[in-house]
Amino acid sequence: MTAIEHRELKGITIKNLVVTIMGTASIVASVVTTYYGLRSEIEDIRISQRTEERINNIRIKALEDEMVLLQREVDEIKFSKALPPVSKQPARSTYPSLLTSARSSTVW
Repeated sequence: MTAIEHRELKGITIKNLVVTIMGTASIVASVVTTYYGLRSEIEDIRISQRTEERINNIRIKALEDEMVLLQREVDEIKFSKALPPVSKQPARSTYPSLLTSARSSTVW
């Protein structure tokens, strides 16, 4: 009698069948592992991009707020030069955000 690995079934040996199945299983395991690894990396990149987007939005908001304040100061300077001062008392700012800075720099 011959060993079981050398028996043939219409030209296919059991040894060839086992090698083919093991090779296929190895390839499938490798592909699945790579897929889940890439999926994890993509999720990490997505989270990183969301965090960076939030930080950028906060920076943009801060810059916009600062731009509004600077524009108000520019407008105030333009209009104060265009109109002659009525009294000797320093003009008070009508903008609430500028009141605190005006009060801290000027003695009332």
